Amino acid sequence: MIVTLTLNPSLDRTVEVDALTRGAVIRTRSARLDPGGKGVNVSRALLANGVPSAAVLPVGGPDGDQLHRMLLAEGLTVHAVPVAGRTRSNVTIAEPGGVVTKLNEPGGPLAHAELDAVAEVVVTEAERASWVVACGSLPPGVPEGLYAELCKTFAPEGIRVAVDTSGPALMAAVGAGPDLIKPNREELAEAVGRPLDRLSDVVEAAAKLRALGARAVLVSLGADGAVLVDDDGITCGTAPVAHPKGTVGAGDALLAGFLSAGARGPRALAEGLAWGAAAVRLPASRMPGPSDIDRDDVRLHRPDPDMPLA
Repeated sequence: MIVTLTLNPSLDRTVEVDALTRGAVIRTRSARLDPGGKGVNVSRALLANGVPSAAVLPVGGPDGDQLHRMLLAEGLTVHAVPVAGRTRSNVTIAEPGGVVTKLNEPGGPLAHAELDAVAEVVVTEAERASWVVACGSLPPGVPEGLYAELCKTFAPEGIRVAVDTSGPALMAAVGAGPDLIKPNREELAEAVGRPLDRLSDVVEAAAKLRALGARAVLVSLGADGAVLVDDDGITCGTAPVAHPKGTVGAGDALLAGFLSAGARGPRALAEGLAWGAAAVRLPASRMPGPSDIDRDDVRLHRPDPDMPLA
């Protein structure tokens, strides 16, 4: 069982347009509404591929109720904690060729009692879990060290913790020794305070975060694939997509696939890349199922230090 925690979930509306022009009236070609939030997407991807998962999330207001209903309709095991604030709504504008523009609301604050209620559910569910996956941004007012506290809580119990977040929350978690972190290139660059222009830069930055406490670092690089730095060494890979439809949720699918395959070494990276590429071929925030995943396109390779990043 893999338990996911999403403190800042959302309803994600995706509209497709021929071209995005500021100040213009634009007619959309299609519109779609999906559940959103990194941890929610990880659970949805796991569910679609038959991997047991439970999603823990706060919900508030009409949008929160709708999000809860949508997740239940998908068949997901959901532990929705009612809160006074409202669940946020995000908008993604998708153009041809996979170009997306995202408009993300900050989300409503969580009161101390509400945060305690969420934490209590996570602790209860973790009793039968192999992983707790803490994902996404923190709502306003939530302590930056929350994910770090999860690491400290579950490590003595032998429960592994994965963290997918950014900024101060990521750095606080790194110091608490998470089993896995999954930054993208921009988040990793922010963490080490310098641009990452070549593959060698990514590897060095990942090694630095391992030295600070993270046991494994999985870096998503968009069209350049992904890099895994763990106890088995450095593994790189790509999974090209000829006709991308969007990148929303691709990193979440990558993480879900990686976890489903044991979360260590080349085999897990290859599975994660296959799931991530499948998500890029799907519209909006759809998560890939078995019929969407093509493992033949995955290519693992030795790290080329001089390889420039797109």
